[in-house]
Amino acid sequence: MVDFTCETALNRLLAHEGGYTDHPADPGGPTKFGVTIFDYRRYVKPDATAADVKGMALDEAKGIYRAKYWATLRCDELPAGLDYAVFDFGVNSGVARAAKTLQRILGVAEDGRIGAITLDAAARAPGATIEHLCDARLAFLQSLKTWPVFGKGWARRVSEVKAAALAMAAQRQDR
Repeated sequence: MVDFTCETALNRLLAHEGGYTDHPADPGGPTKFGVTIFDYRRYVKPDATAADVKGMALDEAKGIYRAKYWATLRCDELPAGLDYAVFDFGVNSGVARAAKTLQRILGVAEDGRIGAITLDAAARAPGATIEHLCDARLAFLQSLKTWPVFGKGWARRVSEVKAAALAMAAQRQDR
């Protein structure tokens, strides 16, 4: 079940993240499958160039997402639906921001690391937590100076993530 959930989340994520881009207004710089040149340098090749990012294989991107986002955010241990919402937030806005926002919503210490206390609190009301997390994520994105350029796409993405995450949570509760 764990692999299915991660694979489902990856497929949904990659539907939002396109192929290679290098938009002048995007501070992430050269990006492929949502992996920025900065993350590629951090996780794969310290001296990576735009050409290296452009040549990245899909399986390589998936490996980065599994190891550096899904695992770091302990998504396997989060309730169904919330796992996907936290994962997508972490990829789009950073692991620490996603973790701290989740912790703030749950009313636990905001240390940016999902541990036993965060996991315990997250298990109590996943549906409401998904709602609040996605609302907080959208508010953060709206505060960015790049909102006028990317806002429409971000708003659509957060809305789609929220709907899918809530459906996953409801499906899990029905079992």
